Amino acid sequence: MKFRTLFAAAVIGAAGFAPAVTAAEPQEVRQEMMKKVGGATGAMAKMVKGESDFDAAAALAALTTISEVAATYGEQFPEGSDTGFESEAAPAIWTDRAGFDAKLAEFKEDADAAVAAAPADLDALKAVFGPLTQNCGACHETYRLKSS
Repeated sequence: MKFRTLFAAAVIGAAGFAPAVTAAEPQEVRQEMMKKVGGATGAMAKMVKGESDFDAAAALAALTTISEVAATYGEQFPEGSDTGFESEAAPAIWTDRAGFDAKLAEFKEDADAAVAAAPADLDALKAVFGPLTQNCGACHETYRLKSS
């Protein structure tokens, strides 16, 4: 019994010396968010291209992921987060913040509309997938640095 007490005390004591967990930098958070969007978009693209079977549940899950990311993505661009962590954020995000915010609002609206549509077949997915990905591309054109 004493061993358990000593062990518990040691664990609790060691926890007090554990380093504090720090929050990720906005550049890292937004990169992770875009990876989620990329994965969701890729899964739907395979369905749209006929590379995988249409799956209504998977399509809705992917659309929901995009909608959830769109809800808070704009918060990950505070002043001073334009460089570092291999950021691909273009300076236009900060020099044209109103334009960037408007594009994000369109992205969120398109994602929410796609979720609300809950595509039940491939044609329905195609109907929401096209506008959603066009929105992504238009935003990337202005607000994302081109990879070399």
